[in-house]
Order: sequence, then C-alpha cells, then structure tokens
Amino acid sequence: MTEYVSRDDFSQWMCGECGLELVMKRVEVQYMGSGYPVELPTCSKCGQVFIPEVLAMTKMAEIEKLLEDK
Repeated sequence: MTEYVSRDDFSQWMCGECGLELVMKRVEVQYMGSGYPVELPTCSKCGQVFIPEVLAMTKMAEIEKLLEDK
C-alpha cells in the first residue's frame, strides 16, 4: 500500500493515553465492509491509531465517496 504518512512527520509524537512514542504500523482501515491496509502512526502499547487530518480530509474522503456511490 502506498505510504500516505511520512514517518518523519510523526517521529516525536506520543500517545496521549500511554505516553509512548507512536510507531508506524500497518493497520487495516475499514468502511462499509471494505478494508485496505495502510501504515499509520500507532501506539505500540494500546494500539490507538492516529489518522492525520490531511489524510482524513483527502484520500479517506475520496475512498468513502467511491464506496458510497457503489
């Protein structure tokens, strides 16, 4: 899967719950029964995934529209 988030952009971010640094991890994003793998900043302890606003408002919004139009 194409990388949508630069590892360097989130190298110093921390999980608000656990206080641990976020690491890039492959996760599956799902919407309306369809899913696709993507690497996103994730807490290694609790698994909380951070979805950057730019990704949510651009690529994810495009995919959402395509799936809803089917």
